[in-house]
Amino acid sequence: MMSAERILQELLSVADAEKATFLQRFFKTGKGEYAEGDVMLGINNPTIRSIVKHAPHLPFSEIQALLDSKYHDARLTGLLLLVRQFKKAKAAAERKQIFDFYLKNARRANNWDLVDLSCRDIVGAYLLDEADRGILYRLAESDCLWEQRIAVISTWTLIKHGQFDDTLRLAALLLHHKHDLMHKAVGWMLREVGKKDREALVGFLEERCKQMPRTTLRYAAEHFSPEERARFMKRG
Repeated sequence: MMSAERILQELLSVADAEKATFLQRFFKTGKGEYAEGDVMLGINNPTIRSIVKHAPHLPFSEIQALLDSKYHDARLTGLLLLVRQFKKAKAAAERKQIFDFYLKNARRANNWDLVDLSCRDIVGAYLLDEADRGILYRLAESDCLWEQRIAVISTWTLIKHGQFDDTLRLAALLLHHKHDLMHKAVGWMLREVGKKDREALVGFLEERCKQMPRTTLRYAAEHFSPEERARFMKRG
């Protein structure tokens, strides 16, 4: 039977020190950087997903041990286990349990890849049919960068189903965020809105482009024609 300890042993057995060194730099784990102190094992995502497939019913207590690990790769494994369980869940009560457990551990998703690979398929999917989406705004107002990113990136699932209001409201709320990771997240989700409803994106940019960080504006207008993109960038 799989356990957190067994999974960690598997992860350690396939660790790649050279790749880990590269990822330590790529994911900004140095002193004063956004992921200071995070420890990489250098394992690629397909390998982690293969391990996840062999532990489909791991209980929350074991997943918690993975989420509490110092290893980035172990936390990613725990998060992807939750994603898999959420997708397989039949009962609404089970989905709610996974959603609540994920939110309780939101700060353990403490790098952008951990957020981006998990929140859309848990938070976003859960809220798709929920009228009350106040949790997105509570996360957006958090003092934690990763919870704020979860708020924005989770709306990707809503956007894919033609629901843009929360994305646009959160984008306006977080428009002046100080961190580049949030500038990119907001710009990315605005771009996704534009793929579904170009008029909605253009209207948002017309009203707010002068206030937007350059990174956000560049991401949001990425799929515009060169002329229209240049027009907004000049105004921004």
